[in-house]
Amino acid sequence: MWVLVIGRVSAQFQSVMARSHVHLRAENGGSAAASSAAPRAAATFPSIHRGYASIFRSGRLSLGLVVPLESYVHSSVPTMTRHVERVQLAEELGFGAVWLRDVPFHVPSFGDAGQTFDPFVYLGLLAGSTDRIALGTASIVLPLRHPAHVAKAAATADVLSGGRLVLGVASGDRPEEYPALARPFEDRGARFRSSFEYIRSMGETFPAVDGEHGTLNGTIDMLPKPTAGRLPMLVTGASRQDPDWLAANGDGWMTYPRSVPAQGRAIDDFRARIRAAGQPDKPVMQPLYVDLADDHDAPPQPIHLGFRLGVRPLVTYLRSLEEAGVNHVALNLRFQRTDVEETMRRLAAEVLPTFHFSD
Repeated sequence: MWVLVIGRVSAQFQSVMARSHVHLRAENGGSAAASSAAPRAAATFPSIHRGYASIFRSGRLSLGLVVPLESYVHSSVPTMTRHVERVQLAEELGFGAVWLRDVPFHVPSFGDAGQTFDPFVYLGLLAGSTDRIALGTASIVLPLRHPAHVAKAAATADVLSGGRLVLGVASGDRPEEYPALARPFEDRGARFRSSFEYIRSMGETFPAVDGEHGTLNGTIDMLPKPTAGRLPMLVTGASRQDPDWLAANGDGWMTYPRSVPAQGRAIDDFRARIRAAGQPDKPVMQPLYVDLADDHDAPPQPIHLGFRLGVRPLVTYLRSLEEAGVNHVALNLRFQRTDVEETMRRLAAEVLPTFHFSD
């Protein structure tokens, strides 16, 4: 689940465009191509498993898509039309990941029911329907679930997908859901942290755990184990945690859109805290709502939580995020006015080549 706070990003985007030293050059019949500007250097990320390694490279940006892959401008509930076929299309076209949200209840005031399917059940279906694309959650609301269930379901999805699950986790932001599950909203930060630690411990063999979620004395085990021995876990926003805890404990950071300079400062601070903790560098990702215009040069116009714009301004903006230290952007096509599958093909032909990883 992502609730994005963009504010006046449109004006900031225009400012970035005006100041940008990123130059576009036409290649492949006029499609946007990579700039000559080098992204900021970073240490190598750990290679936790194949899904994590396929979308996170130091100093580079990759692109994924937020499920559901459809436009539902006039409703908070998607139709889920051709939902598996579109995820398979995303894989075929070369997108790095698809991201599923955790929305236990439809809260009309929230304005988005997500993909409507339970994320873990849906991950099982997608694991068997795809071969290469990373499968991510953005994000599982830990205080609303027992961590043993999260650990079991996530490890199962990871094994079934051959090591492609990237587990985004969050403390939650919809107060209406908590009384429905007899959970207090106010202490969700503490419960998030204890759940996170419990899930981590389930990667051990016959773990010993004693806390608010239960007691394991080392005589019983949880199976299956994640393919890499542990799940890659990315923390969303602050999740009501201290910044040093975030830097030391997560395998990466899911943050929200800011102006490019502010995003760069936030990322620099995050990575400084990682270094202070004596740990290797970790990736940063963010979402972005996009309505891709037919005109390749259409300037950015604000839409809810993102931009309506042409291919070339989009590439320029994504390049500026890459230079700021962002490693993955999850594009959300909910407000796309033209055919979504055709838009996916356009993005693949005209944007993905700019950010393609070559081994």
